[in-house]
Amino acid sequence: MILKTLVENTVVSDDFRGEHGLSLYLETKDHRILMDVGESSLYAENAAKMQVDLTAVDTVVISHAHYDHGGGLKHFLTKNHQATIYVSAHGFENYYAQKPDGETKYIGMDKSLEKHPQIKLTGEREKISDALEIFAGVSGRKFFPKGNQVLFKEKNTALAPDKFVHEQNLVIRDKGRYFLLAGCAHNGIVNIVDQYLSLYGDFPDFVISGFHLHNHSSGTDEDPETVRRIGEALVKTDTVYYTGHCTGKASFQILKEVMGDKIQNLSTGSIEQL
Repeated sequence: MILKTLVENTVVSDDFRGEHGLSLYLETKDHRILMDVGESSLYAENAAKMQVDLTAVDTVVISHAHYDHGGGLKHFLTKNHQATIYVSAHGFENYYAQKPDGETKYIGMDKSLEKHPQIKLTGEREKISDALEIFAGVSGRKFFPKGNQVLFKEKNTALAPDKFVHEQNLVIRDKGRYFLLAGCAHNGIVNIVDQYLSLYGDFPDFVISGFHLHNHSSGTDEDPETVRRIGEALVKTDTVYYTGHCTGKASFQILKEVMGDKIQNLSTGSIEQL
């Protein structure tokens, strides 16, 4: 499988621009996939530089209902008229983040897109093809990211803590290997991997995801000891991890110390042959 990072917070060189967002292009024998589309049209600018034909994409999965993962969707729909776009049935509800000054900001999806014919709303399990499947409904709460404390969902005209039922994960089967993709792992990367294990009976060969160990709005990181314990849990899974976006540099360094070659960093412009 080919993995090209179209958008991430960092860049591999000055040839690319990054942003606070995530967009991954994945090419398998049978599919051309986008996992998220960043917060703007930047994903498309970088796609052109990386020889990614957006008109050939057949599947788009929006990992969760935040602007930095679905903000480029309206632009994508002007470029591609045949891909099916999988969004959680909860994806067009109202989501907010509390800023350091106490004010709240809408961070959800563009509601004008909800009824677009290319968009398919998903439940907890969605089989796309023999090679692609989506699962949601992660209920575990081990190492639940503290950055979630400032994220909310509107409920009955009031704000309540977001339980992230809108977060979904993509499973890819390619050449006998299994790939698990998440966006920010708001439900906790250990819990998502545990859910995969319960559904599929073994650990995936690769996990590709942000870990939400850095809060973008406040600039704060997860507690280092918690990050270390996450690394100790993940290194036992016999899985290789690729991460970036909301993991944060400080947390990644701790994970790298614990996990060694079992974890790698992603940056805008990076290409991996997996």
